[in-house]
Amino acid sequence: MGRIAAALEDLRALDTLAARLTSLARRDPRAKLIVTFAFVTTVVSFDRYCIAAILPLALYPAVLAAQAELPTRTITRAIALAAPFATVMALANPLWDRAPMLVLGGANISGGWVSFTSIVLRVALTASAVVVLVGSTGMHVLCAALARLGAPRVFTVQLLLLHRYLFVLGDEAVRLRTAYGLRAPSRRAPPLAIFASLAGKLLLRAFDRAHRVHQAMLARGFDGELRRLSPWRWRHADTAFVACWGAYFAAVRAVDVPLLVGTAATGLGR
Repeated sequence: MGRIAAALEDLRALDTLAARLTSLARRDPRAKLIVTFAFVTTVVSFDRYCIAAILPLALYPAVLAAQAELPTRTITRAIALAAPFATVMALANPLWDRAPMLVLGGANISGGWVSFTSIVLRVALTASAVVVLVGSTGMHVLCAALARLGAPRVFTVQLLLLHRYLFVLGDEAVRLRTAYGLRAPSRRAPPLAIFASLAGKLLLRAFDRAHRVHQAMLARGFDGELRRLSPWRWRHADTAFVACWGAYFAAVRAVDVPLLVGTAATGLGR
């Protein structure tokens, strides 16, 4: 449960960081959403065996993280949280694709290991971009921006409530684990039979608390509409932001920059 508490603290830290006035926070959230969507689309559009050609795209999350003044620790911990899912998803590749593809240090590397590395790299890039987006904008503003861009209202509201109730479920899990630890201090983890009972109680308690939260929202006039206190204005800087990054993504997709640089360096060295 310590990991759950740490993950919840990281998510809360993103909301706290998003409230600061940084150079990236001044950008229209719709512009940041459009560019991030273009970035993710560009990352996943590469061939499954591409590794070096994707590396120049790491400039995008790096530059935006610096503009948003996000701590490196926050981004790396978010990537570490997504890494196990990427690893499990890509582990089948080395088993099925065993044909030698390249030689590295005298050892034959199969295509499966190359695609495995490519998947892990893509997950790291997309996860870091999403973390920077949330950490520089905030989840509520992002959902409102999605609605302004034409996303269905039911989707944006459900996304925001999923984010909110994730904390409800996590807080209840931490409370249950603390209560069990006080009653059984000699055991690090509950046995399977007790764990099943705790999981059932967790769902019931989280559902009950979520119901009370919903009733409080209705009492305060919530009608499913995401509103902003201050209006958004699309500026010339937002247009330049979208155009510059879009051109960079298109250039990286069209030209294999690492191969071009390597060829030029090899030619210079002759």
